[in-house]
Amino acid sequence: MRPISRILIANRGEIARRIIRACHEEGLEAVAVYSDADRNSLHVRAADFAVPIGPAAPAESYLRIDRLIEAAHQIGAQAIHPGYGFLAERAAFAQAVLDAGLGFVGPGPDAMRALGDKTEARRRMAEAGVPIVPGTTEPITSAAQAEQIAQSLGYPVMVKAAAGGGGKGMRVVGSARELPGAIETARSEARKAFGDDTTYLEKFIVRPRHVEVQILADGERTIHLGERECSIQRRHQKLVEESPSVAVSAELRERMGQAGVAAARAVGYVGAGTCEFLLAEDGSFYFLEMNTRIQVEHPVTELVLGVDLVREQLRIVRGLPMTPTDGPHVPRGWAIECRITSEDPSHGFLPSTGRIRFLRAPSGPGVRWDGGVETGDEVTLFYDSLLGKLIVWAPDRPQAIRRMQRALNELLVLGVGTNQGFHRSLLADPAFQAGEIDIQFLDRRPDLLTPPHDPELMVVIAVAAALAEDQARRSRAPIVSGGETKAAPSAWTHAARRDALR
Repeated sequence: MRPISRILIANRGEIARRIIRACHEEGLEAVAVYSDADRNSLHVRAADFAVPIGPAAPAESYLRIDRLIEAAHQIGAQAIHPGYGFLAERAAFAQAVLDAGLGFVGPGPDAMRALGDKTEARRRMAEAGVPIVPGTTEPITSAAQAEQIAQSLGYPVMVKAAAGGGGKGMRVVGSARELPGAIETARSEARKAFGDDTTYLEKFIVRPRHVEVQILADGERTIHLGERECSIQRRHQKLVEESPSVAVSAELRERMGQAGVAAARAVGYVGAGTCEFLLAEDGSFYFLEMNTRIQVEHPVTELVLGVDLVREQLRIVRGLPMTPTDGPHVPRGWAIECRITSEDPSHGFLPSTGRIRFLRAPSGPGVRWDGGVETGDEVTLFYDSLLGKLIVWAPDRPQAIRRMQRALNELLVLGVGTNQGFHRSLLADPAFQAGEIDIQFLDRRPDLLTPPHDPELMVVIAVAAALAEDQARRSRAPIVSGGETKAAPSAWTHAARRDALR
């Protein structure tokens, strides 16, 4: 058992707050880090300690490995949790943390390197007997080679970047005429996003589902915790997730789960990870990639299986055995997650920035709000647009959909635009309600991406805005003490006082 009592969280927003909660439930102290823009953020206030790490730009703060390790040593943390995004899947970060004598809450750097390079990952999966999408296991080196491979696979094919993720460096190609331009575009995008323009080719599977399997490994045992359906995507970015999947039977769940376990064992994986698959209409499935971190959508697995995945991560880094048994783990009920982002669906999901004038989180039976912001917080262009995750649980899928509709109506965010209207339209759609979805679903249904104007909601927002403005005006009123009038202390003053108390 490794003596760890204080964890530094190398992240911000919703996931930082989620990890802080898990630390406290495990009896551990949580250390937040913050950029200048996040000085007064929710995750900073929730932590036991907080350390500044630089300017607002991520390249000067949350992506600075040296500053994060220095902060951990400065505050006496014995381990670092990377969360998701930023440095979470950088093998160089994991290696630097270990070299500094600290624990890393995640897999080892060797496993991260093997899985971070998609061509290497495909090669290892094929050797381990995990089904992979037909395609190359080596990078493409010329247009002529690519054309020959594409002809053998049969169009359509997909050009994919070997590094990175999130839909960057990916292009679907329907004919030989399109191939050279698609390769050049994918390489250029990958070079800018990941600093690596290596690409490879895969057969494009028509209308597959995106189904992922949750893996947990503690060095002694490797198990799977069922699947999540993540097919509702826009430009390869997930918007809605659920567990279980309407397309997965108990028998298929076990086969996919065992494939995920084999994938993890093939690289000596330790910790929480996610094996992503494409599930074809005929029930065949293919390895897509493995994410070497906690996923944004992990709460839906937690709700149907009654397990706290972040606490399991914290146990594993301390050398403790994970608590779930070998299984089989049968999901109880149904969970759905909607990602609430500061984006405007009516204008192509453009980012919306500004100060949150009012936020009312939903509550009630079966409702969970994992939020990273609150009233008064500033939403900027420096960071991801995720404001929070709205998750519901119910005994079955129809009830979960109705509960999510109710929760979406309760959620109110003023000051920035959000994608709530999209979620309302999606959940009301008969095809979605019937579970007739795949990863191209929104490509065929652009009407769902431009939700209709809701007059009743506009009235509610107008009333709430007036109340929020009145509350803000009262908070700015002068304070009278002992016959002397003085201005109310600013947020910066409060932050300075907290720093001094620490």
